[in-house]
Amino acid sequence: MSAVDQEVHPPAVQSAIRKIFRRVVPLFFIMFVANYMDRVNLGFAQDELRADVGMSAAAFGLGAGIFFIAYAIFEVPSNILMERFGAKVWLTRIMISWGIVATAMAFVTSVEMFYALRFLLGVAEAGFFPAVIYYLSRWLPDSHRGRATSIFLMGSGTATVIVGPISGALLEMHGVWGHAGWQWMFFIEGIFSVVLGFVVYRFLDSGIESASWLTEEEKTGLVAVIDAEQDGRDTARAKVSRWKLLADPQILLFLWIYFAINVALYAVTFWLPSIVDDIGGLSDFEVGLLTSVPWLCAIAAVYVSGRLSDRIGKRRPILMTLLVLGGCGTLLAVFVSPWVGLGALCIAAMGFKPASPIFWTIPQSYLDARAAAPGIALINSIGNLGGFVAPTAFGIIEDATGSTKGGLVGLTVVGFMAALSVLLVRGGGRNDRVRTRPAKAPTATAPEVTPGAARIARPGPATG
Repeated sequence: MSAVDQEVHPPAVQSAIRKIFRRVVPLFFIMFVANYMDRVNLGFAQDELRADVGMSAAAFGLGAGIFFIAYAIFEVPSNILMERFGAKVWLTRIMISWGIVATAMAFVTSVEMFYALRFLLGVAEAGFFPAVIYYLSRWLPDSHRGRATSIFLMGSGTATVIVGPISGALLEMHGVWGHAGWQWMFFIEGIFSVVLGFVVYRFLDSGIESASWLTEEEKTGLVAVIDAEQDGRDTARAKVSRWKLLADPQILLFLWIYFAINVALYAVTFWLPSIVDDIGGLSDFEVGLLTSVPWLCAIAAVYVSGRLSDRIGKRRPILMTLLVLGGCGTLLAVFVSPWVGLGALCIAAMGFKPASPIFWTIPQSYLDARAAAPGIALINSIGNLGGFVAPTAFGIIEDATGSTKGGLVGLTVVGFMAALSVLLVRGGGRNDRVRTRPAKAPTATAPEVTPGAARIARPGPATG
C-alpha cells in the first residue's frame, strides 16, 4: 500500500482492504478463469465435435459466435435482476447456470442442439462482468478498485494460457467409459464451474455489514469511505442517453475500432487450435500446449505496452503499432510453414491482445464524466459483437476455400483498417472531451487515465 493510500484511509480501512484483497479478489480471478475457459474451450473440441455431429465449418463458426448474440441481448435484463437480488445471489446463479449449460455441451448430438446450448451459455453468462464490477464498487474505495479489477481481468489472460494444456489433456481421455474426449472436456470443465458456484455462495457476503471476517471498526470505516465517494459521484453525474452518443462521429469510430479488435481476438481464439493442428503428428495435449504459447507472448506484450503507454503518454501511436503488428502476424501465417506459422501467430497475439486495454484509455480520456458510463457501455456492448462475426465468417471462409488462410487474410485487412482508423481518433488528450455541461474555469490539470483504471472505471457490459 502506497504512502498516499495510508494518508487517505485510516488504519481500520487499510486493514479491511487488505482482507478483501486476500479473500474476495482472488475468488473473482478464479471465477473469470472458469468463465473464459467455458467460453472458448470449444475451439479445442472443433475437429472431433464436427466429425461426431456431422457439422460443417460454417455451422461450427455460427455456433461459436451465437453465444455473443445471446450475451448482448440479455446483458441489460441480467443487470436489472442483479440489482434486485444482489450481486452475491446473482453471481452464484450465473456461475451455476453457466456451469450446467457448459456441462450439457458434452451431450450434443445435432447441430440444432449445438446452437441452442451455445445460445443458452450466452444467456447464462450475461451480466457476469457488471455484477463483479458492481460488487467491487460496494466493497472497495476508488483508490483500490483499479488494482482489484486489473487482477480480476488477468483471469482471461491466464485462461488463454492454461485452457490449452488442460483441454488437450482432457481430450486424450477419448474412449474412457465409451465417451469421446470432447465430451469429457466439456463435462469436467463445466462441473468445475458448478462447484465453483457453490464456493462463491459460501465465501461471498451480501454486504460489508454481514462480513464476519471484518471487525466492527473495519466495517464502519469502510462503509463510511465508500458511501462518501458514492455521494460525490451521484451529485456530479447525470445520465446521458446512449442513443444521443451515436450522433458523435468519434463514438462511432470507437465502436468500429473496438469491434475490429474483438473480431481479431476471437477469430484467433476459436481457430488457433485448428491452425496448430495443421502442423501434424501432434497429440491433443501437445496441440493444447502449443496453443498456449501465443498467449504467453501476449501476456508479456500486455505488460510491456501498458508500461510504455503510461511512460510516454502516447496512446494512439501505440495502439496503431499493435494493430499493424497483429495484422502482419496473421498475414505472415498465410505464407509460411505451420511451425513458422505458429511463430507468426505469436506475433498476431502480441498485437491484438494488448490492443484492447490500450484502446480503453482513449474513450475514457475523450468522454466527459457524465457521458463516460453510457458511452463505454455502448462501445463495449456493440464492440463485443465482433465475437459473433469472427468465428462465423472464419467458418464460412473455410467451407468455401477448404483452408483457414482466407480467414487469416481477412484478419490482416481488419487489423490494418483499424490501425488506419486510429489516425482519425481524437482523445487520449486532456482537451478532447465530450462536454455535457458548460466548461468551467480552468483548474489544475488532471492526470491522464492509465490502462489499469481505464479498464474498470465504469461498470458496463463485459469485455470478455
